[in-house]
Amino acid sequence: MIRADRLITDCRLATMLEGGEAYGAVEDGAILIRDGDIAWVGARADLPAHEAAQVDRLDGRWVTPGLIDCHTHLVFGGDRSGEFEQRLGGATYEEIARAGGGIVSSVRMTREASEDDLVASALKRLAGLKASGVTTVEIKSGYGLDRDSELKMLRAARRVGAEGGVRVATSYLGLHAVPPEFREDRAAYVDLAVDEILPAAHAEGLVDAVDAYCEPIAFSTDEVGRLFEKAKSLGLPVKLHADQLSNGGGAALAARYGALSADHIEYADEAGIAAMAKAGVVAVLLPGAFLMLREETPPPIQTLRGHGVSMAVATDCNPGTSPVASMLAAMTLACVQFRLTPEEVLAGATRHAAKALGMADRIGTLETGKAADLAVWDINRPAELCYWLGAPLLYGRYRNGQPD
Repeated sequence: MIRADRLITDCRLATMLEGGEAYGAVEDGAILIRDGDIAWVGARADLPAHEAAQVDRLDGRWVTPGLIDCHTHLVFGGDRSGEFEQRLGGATYEEIARAGGGIVSSVRMTREASEDDLVASALKRLAGLKASGVTTVEIKSGYGLDRDSELKMLRAARRVGAEGGVRVATSYLGLHAVPPEFREDRAAYVDLAVDEILPAAHAEGLVDAVDAYCEPIAFSTDEVGRLFEKAKSLGLPVKLHADQLSNGGGAALAARYGALSADHIEYADEAGIAAMAKAGVVAVLLPGAFLMLREETPPPIQTLRGHGVSMAVATDCNPGTSPVASMLAAMTLACVQFRLTPEEVLAGATRHAAKALGMADRIGTLETGKAADLAVWDINRPAELCYWLGAPLLYGRYRNGQPD
């Protein structure tokens, strides 16, 4: 006898388990929830003996794992809509960055904002993600670039999770850009980011993973390697913005350090991808940035498939290159721009995204023992999640077994 807090029934399940039916589908399913976790899931005909305090009948709606946005810069001050206009006028991302715009302009506005201001603005963006079925969000720092501001961002990210009703994973992104005050002495900034800010953030319990931006306009593989060595010494996993604008060896570097993920990777070569496959590194694909930058070289999807690399999909929600606050929009773009199948994309927003955060043991699939983070959809088949652009498909969310 299973004594449950809640029974969800009269529904169709996309469990997202590998093997078997497409999407791991169960046409007439049920879920028992106890203490915030899935106590049992499967075909309603196989439902074991149980007592449930609450029964939710979903009238045949589809249930998926709650979507996971595994790459965002959700916390920041101000916006960069002016740069959007500049890019439309012909300026490139690199030109804007080298002229003192780009990330550095967000740094100024983020430093000026209070922690409360950062939380309030991030919660507005989070509302868009939640409305598209998201229950877990990764949030990076990287717009502070000094000790106090980076810690402020990470504290704000923790608060966003607590106040916004989502699971939040934080990433320290100190090597995002060189701040203006260190323009003439980047080595000194790397020292600060690696030897002072990261240990301080870790000591305060604010860091779940360590990230870096590895590009000619950002940081070299040697500089990133120093940061990753420090992360390793602190017992923290790493991830990497890799090979977005050029083939700088980022994919291979991520593999060398056993990173959770290598993100963007438009210019990754086959050797780097083979190394990722061997090391179990997830490729996080970010079609929002690809769209907004009007890039023309997509990630090497066939090579990733050929080597069996897990592919996650995320919004990259940020003020400059991907002002995207809808997971469903990112999923549609991944199909249209990168030619992923809807099943690959939904796996990328659930099972593979969980792996990219090191959380596959708790979220990402519908199976016994995992957190009851669920999304319920008004659709007839799972492919509609990628087919419709802008339609209100979400019926409801459950977070730790509790409906919103």
